[in-house]
Amino acid sequence: MMQVCLNGSRTAADGVAVPLTPESIADSAAEAVAAGATDIHVHPKTPCGQDTLSPRVLAPVLSAIRARIPVPVGVTTGAWAEPDPATRLRRIRDWTVLPDHASVNWHEPGAEETAALLLELGVGVEAGIWSGTDGAERFAVSPLGPKVLRVLAEVTDTDPPGAVASARGLLSDLGSAHSRPVLLHGEDEGAWPVLRLAGRLGLATRIGLEDVLFLPGGEPAGSNGELVAAGLAEYGAARSGATDRPARPSGASP
Repeated sequence: MMQVCLNGSRTAADGVAVPLTPESIADSAAEAVAAGATDIHVHPKTPCGQDTLSPRVLAPVLSAIRARIPVPVGVTTGAWAEPDPATRLRRIRDWTVLPDHASVNWHEPGAEETAALLLELGVGVEAGIWSGTDGAERFAVSPLGPKVLRVLAEVTDTDPPGAVASARGLLSDLGSAHSRPVLLHGEDEGAWPVLRLAGRLGLATRIGLEDVLFLPGGEPAGSNGELVAAGLAEYGAARSGATDRPARPSGASP
């Protein structure tokens, strides 16, 4: 499985390739699916470019994507989009158009309640387990663990060698993770090394402008579609046992 993460918490300051409006998000999603993505993760944005759980923003984003492509679409429920857990639940209850799945970061306050509400609504839950947090420990004892769609093993270490070591440590901490499928990914300088590790291990992964703004060789990515195409090539090479591409030098222009 190759998920595309279209925009994340990035803004217009990160470049014109980052899709922010419903129309540009739908265009980017369609291009990414044409390049081989099989699942979508998106952060709906307010007109000023901030992540939000507002039903008035979520509905047009999901509708625009679904009018173009038939693959599953998921959204974030990250605390940065709505810091107050009670308000977060009210926002989700007010959704008029439901995503196929939503990510819930297990280290954040209110994670269990958020996941329980999503499951009640029939929305699949991606359990976001970040390296460097107690998310894996909390998830291990969660009664909701067996009910989640999959685990997002999210490596926050951006040093290339460190990211791979962190990824292996995170996977060890997760253990069987309630026997749920695992999607492994990194970010920024760690994105490509962790994607290759996912390929070697045969795990699902993701790529997109949320995670990284440059291609494996260091060139700026022009679109999510370019990243997906490159990601599939890198994943396939790693899966077949090809030698890893050397890490981009630290501090090099993306």
